[in-house]
Amino acid sequence: MGKALIAMSGGVDSSVAVRLMQEQGEDCVGLTMSLFPKNAVEHTDDTAAARAVAKRLGIPFYVEDYQEEFKKEIIDSFVQAYLHGQTPNPCIVCNKKLKFGKLMERAEQLSCDKIVTGHYAQIEKDSDTYLLRKAEDRNKDQSYMLYRLSQEQLEKSRFPLGTYQKTKIREMAEAWGFVNARQKDSQDICFVPDGDYARVIEEYTKEGSRPGPFVDTEGAVIGTHRGIIHYTVGQRRGLGIAAPEPLYVCRIDPEQNTVVLGYREKLFSRELDAEEFNWITGSAPTQPVRCRAKIRYHHEEEPCTVYPEGDSSAHIVFDTPQRAITPGQSVVLYDGDFVLGGGTILPKRTV
Repeated sequence: MGKALIAMSGGVDSSVAVRLMQEQGEDCVGLTMSLFPKNAVEHTDDTAAARAVAKRLGIPFYVEDYQEEFKKEIIDSFVQAYLHGQTPNPCIVCNKKLKFGKLMERAEQLSCDKIVTGHYAQIEKDSDTYLLRKAEDRNKDQSYMLYRLSQEQLEKSRFPLGTYQKTKIREMAEAWGFVNARQKDSQDICFVPDGDYARVIEEYTKEGSRPGPFVDTEGAVIGTHRGIIHYTVGQRRGLGIAAPEPLYVCRIDPEQNTVVLGYREKLFSRELDAEEFNWITGSAPTQPVRCRAKIRYHHEEEPCTVYPEGDSSAHIVFDTPQRAITPGQSVVLYDGDFVLGGGTILPKRTV
């Protein structure tokens, strides 16, 4: 059939992906991407699990160092986004630039004609166009995280888990004797395993947070914040401000080093602007598009109208107001089960 390079993280999903590709007649090669200096025990365990599965399945296995690329492309941009008052999603960028970008380069070097991951999504071909579709297991669907993939990347990629339920994946892993069959799923950003983003940023920049004023939506100072990296739009906890009703972070202004607080109704908006837009087909529509969109990974899709502004920007108007549209996060468009495209949400000019 061909030769496939499998991205093996050490988890159960990518391990089962190898076996499924073998059952399709593919000659498989396993590769673990070393992305950053993890906790030594965790890193050893992940690599050891991937190596053990590769050995059990009788395939070549490589560990490749991409730490410098990961630092430059992912961690640096993550830190800069927070310093500029945004809340990024580094996994989306990593998928585009490393897990598919660098992986495709390595596949060519190893004479592999396709790359394979354990993502829960599907790829379909319509004439000469490759489409990105939701996974059958909607609870595990990762199509939102893959909206930045290009036509070339979709053409050469395979997602063998896209038609399976996660429970079935674990059953197959146990039946095949994989050491990671019952391994817990990773829930956090890999370089922020404890969820403390501010600590990671302070350690990375070697600078402490710079306190500044909390202001209300009229601009009046109502308190002092710990530094903008500690906050995100929609946040309620940890503000330490007494008020008749709960206050929420409505906007972050990095230039003034202010965090704008307001009551819940101030969180809602019908419109947003997005940049770095990627249309799955490779070209932007010439007319407004009616579809559904989600403004974060764990969010319901909502009906909207999209107004393309060139190839890489768009203005989106929702039918109903959306809560806590967050700069730095991604807005992803859907037509039924299919991803139309998506982009990075820009800051609002006013609250």
